[in-house]
Amino acid sequence: MNDIIIAAEGLSKSYDGKPALRSLRLEVPRGSICGFLGRNGAGKTTTLKLLLGMLRRDAGSIRLFGQPVDSEASSIAARRRLGFVSEDKELYPFMTVDQTIRFTRPFFPGWRRDLEEKYLELFQLPRKKAVPKLSKGMRTQLMLLLAMARGAELLLMDEPTGGLDPAMTEDVLQILADLAASDGTTIFFSSHQLAEVEQICDRVCIIDQGQVVVDGVLDDLKSDYRRILLVFDGTPPPGLAGLPGIDHLRQRGRTASLLAHGDVEGLVDRARELGPSSVEVRPVTLKELFLDHVRGE
Repeated sequence: MNDIIIAAEGLSKSYDGKPALRSLRLEVPRGSICGFLGRNGAGKTTTLKLLLGMLRRDAGSIRLFGQPVDSEASSIAARRRLGFVSEDKELYPFMTVDQTIRFTRPFFPGWRRDLEEKYLELFQLPRKKAVPKLSKGMRTQLMLLLAMARGAELLLMDEPTGGLDPAMTEDVLQILADLAASDGTTIFFSSHQLAEVEQICDRVCIIDQGQVVVDGVLDDLKSDYRRILLVFDGTPPPGLAGLPGIDHLRQRGRTASLLAHGDVEGLVDRARELGPSSVEVRPVTLKELFLDHVRGE
């Protein structure tokens, strides 16, 4: 059994000559919950649409469930094993909640009626209500139900908690965590809500300008990265920029802030040789990792 559910290599896509993805590499292991982070326009939605076969890639390869997705037939076969929640939460406008569920159910042999009933009750979705009359939060809930009740092995989600109130957001996050823990479902979702990602994800992938800039197990990244704050009596020396292991350097007056990884102790020893009046080493948060890598100096 292949342990990598999503594998992309050299994935590239341009719109009107402007690159949206540039040789993107991505691996998502089976049973993991991976948060896909990036600023607006970084390439997150493009990546999801390429994985779903909704767009044609310019270059690169995609494997889902260990199999290459290189034809319409293989793409359809893969989509039968996954669920998708889109950012815009589009559903058939001429159907009710109940009609949408009954229409979707026959397409998926693994459909679970027990989960259908469970989420109908949890979300308190009005069965007879027409889709256009649903709130954005209710449309999100209905799409989550359709994705989860089909018995999907992989869930691809674009801002899945958009439009939900805090209480329902917490319920949805718990559902996703339970699906991964109990059923081994692999979950890959984009989000701007860093707190949600930090709450349930065991992996993160940060993308900027169409390229992956950070990728790995969240706990490992937090352990590997440190914030080093240096204060000098005067202007920080130019030698700081040449120290090994620095991802980003930010200088303000007499203070230099370094985001570093790897041999942090060795880096601190090297930095002390430059004569700072004080040195402080701090752990980093996911928010710091994100901000420094997408808008670092």
